[in-house]
Amino acid sequence: MVVVDVGEFGEESFDPKRWINAALESRHPQDPLDRYLSDLEENLRTSADKIADALDRESADALRRVPLACRDVLRLRDDALSLRSLVSSILLALSKMVVVDVGEFGEESFDPKRWINAALESRHPQDPLDRYLSDLEENLRTSADKIADALDRESADALRRVPLACRDVLRLRDDALSLRSLVSSILLALSKAEGTSAESIAAIAKIDIVKQRMEAAYETLQDAAGLTQLSASVEDVFASGDLPRAAETLANMRHCLSAVGEVAEFANVRKQLEVLEDRLEEMVQPRLFDALQNRKVEAVQDLRRILVRIGRFKSLELQYIKLGIKPLKKLWERFDSRQQAHKLETEKHHEYTNPISFSSWLPSFYDEVLLYMEQEWKWCMNALPDDYFSLVPKLLTETMSDLNASFVACINLATGDVVPETKALSKGITDILSGDVPKGTKILSRHLESLIELHNMTGAFAKNIQHLFSESDLQILLKTLKAVYSPYETFKLKYGQMERAILSSEIAGIDIRGAVARGVGAQGIELSETVRRMEESIPQTIVFLEAAIERCINFTGGSEADELILALDDIMLQYLSNLQETLKSLRTICGVDSPAQSDGLKKEGAARVVDMVSEEEEWSIVQGALQILTVADCLTSRTSVFEASLRATLARIGTTLSLSVFGSSLDQSHVAVTGENDVNLATRAGLGVAALRLADAPDKARKLFNLLEQLEPLAEGISSSESGTEEAQFFATEWMFKVAEGATALFMEQLRGIQYISDRGAQQLSADIEYLSNVLSALSMVIPPFLATFHTCLATPRDQLPAFLKSDGGSQLDIPTAHLVCKIRRIPLDQ
Repeated sequence: MVVVDVGEFGEESFDPKRWINAALESRHPQDPLDRYLSDLEENLRTSADKIADALDRESADALRRVPLACRDVLRLRDDALSLRSLVSSILLALSKMVVVDVGEFGEESFDPKRWINAALESRHPQDPLDRYLSDLEENLRTSADKIADALDRESADALRRVPLACRDVLRLRDDALSLRSLVSSILLALSKAEGTSAESIAAIAKIDIVKQRMEAAYETLQDAAGLTQLSASVEDVFASGDLPRAAETLANMRHCLSAVGEVAEFANVRKQLEVLEDRLEEMVQPRLFDALQNRKVEAVQDLRRILVRIGRFKSLELQYIKLGIKPLKKLWERFDSRQQAHKLETEKHHEYTNPISFSSWLPSFYDEVLLYMEQEWKWCMNALPDDYFSLVPKLLTETMSDLNASFVACINLATGDVVPETKALSKGITDILSGDVPKGTKILSRHLESLIELHNMTGAFAKNIQHLFSESDLQILLKTLKAVYSPYETFKLKYGQMERAILSSEIAGIDIRGAVARGVGAQGIELSETVRRMEESIPQTIVFLEAAIERCINFTGGSEADELILALDDIMLQYLSNLQETLKSLRTICGVDSPAQSDGLKKEGAARVVDMVSEEEEWSIVQGALQILTVADCLTSRTSVFEASLRATLARIGTTLSLSVFGSSLDQSHVAVTGENDVNLATRAGLGVAALRLADAPDKARKLFNLLEQLEPLAEGISSSESGTEEAQFFATEWMFKVAEGATALFMEQLRGIQYISDRGAQQLSADIEYLSNVLSALSMVIPPFLATFHTCLATPRDQLPAFLKSDGGSQLDIPTAHLVCKIRRIPLDQ
């Protein structure tokens, strides 16, 4: 016989599952589990009944004591009311013994003289004074007699009432004492009743807790007993073929297992349940496939409820995707089928015709996919109203994932078809980048433009998908759109390489190396021709760079701006290197530097060549050399404009970039929700602009004076031909000063055009101005006050500049220039 310890149920840490597990562990191994559970359940029920009887008895006793306590409280209230009435009557009697106020004579400030004067003033003027005084005296005596008589009467009455009052006071004291004794006895009775009731209530509360816990244990035992019954009858349920009933049975078994907890006796039931769930899922699968294939709405809903009941909704999702992905794959395979049919037709008739291109077929594929998605969306909305907004997008996501490798290959070949050379090789962009093509095959802008065209087709499809799936969760929508754009991720990762290769090819195609050594008398013509080519190459280069920015925005939405900046950096350095090589070639043209000469004979050979040059030819060479400064100014101004345009473009990208990491331009309703990746990407783009080495090109001082150093040997060669004349020396000196003044004027003009500069930019520009100032000092030229003030204000820290301008050192600066620098650095002048 199983004995139930009721004390365990009153503990705070009582757990029904643990109690049942302990009870099962304590049973004898030979006792059958079913009989043991039934005995335990019966004993638990008997104990609960006994506790309920005891609870009823205690409750009845407590209820019987309540009326007695209420009567005692009512009697105490009546006694208190009678006492209050008695005290009120005594106070009223005492109040009647109070002396009546005698008016003016009873006041503290009474003065006989003032009273008599006031009485005299109130008399009538015609009344004689003596008569008035005698009448007043008589009235006062009469009033005093009346007062004395009244006092005697009141005193006699008071004396007669004193014994009565004393007796009343004594009786009142006795009543108060008896009342206090009665109140004390009542309070004592109430406190005893309260203590007894509190103990009874506490006992009742404990008994109720024990009862609740025993009921919980009883329910758990019922679950355990039900689990045993369900395990025995589940096979019959499966044999009946009633799938909803089987699902309900398995769900109940799962619930019972969760109620019982980890019990060793039920471990095999847990394994049995998993096997049965798998078995039921296998029974549902054929019916689900048939229902989905034949569009049976009610059957799909019934089977969905079965799968959800046993926690196998994933099976429905996989079956739907498996069935729905087949038509989409057939749509995709039509392109390969057409290509194969065209190939066979060409081989059969020996006539070549242009096959349908991937770029012309892709829009029709997207249209058919969109139509299929719309049909699936409408059907699932009716058949699966709780799941359609996630189920249909997942179908498209899985489809694009399966087609990704084939899609990438088709895109690659389509980019190669736009150029005859790569079309003949059946190669595309990725093949060129990997070197899997004959040497000399290059990536052209047409390759990337065809890729952008395909990307735009995908963008139009993505917008339609976004509109169709507008009811889906944002994260599901983003995942779907990312899958749509996934074939282009391979190309976006290599965007920097593509752009660098295209720009490098275009820059290499610019002919600025046309200068070759000519005979005596033709150096000036060749120099002018070279300068002309250099000047014409500048707008061509800027056009190439602007086209690269446009391609980056169209293809990546700005997400690869950092790679674009690195490519522009390298290409600009390549272009400047070409200009540098061209300038070096001018030294040979003008006879300043001949590669055939040794170092020891260089200057002597150069002098012999220059001696053969006419005076007109010399002046033509000098004019051509001065035109190089115009080319340098053109280069700096065009690169400055390009840099400003690039900064503005990247700033615009930084504020509008949302989902361009996979090419999507979502509606404004979704643009407001942007991820941290987008913000970080925009930040990276902004940092890329700050680190852009294109700023070296607009560096006015450095480039102009590097050019000056390059032309210095030319000037030495020209001056050496007339070294014996003062005119040649004067010309060389004057020319050097003119070049320096022109460069300084251009530099200061550019400084005046600056609208804003950051602290980092101020440091770099300050170093450039210092470099220019050192060059001017080396030429014994006076540094303009504008330039000196600009340098000082830029070199001073931002927070110290206002105080510096107000100090003695600030009074030595050019005040308008200082105010201009404060405006450029956004420093208020009133700080």
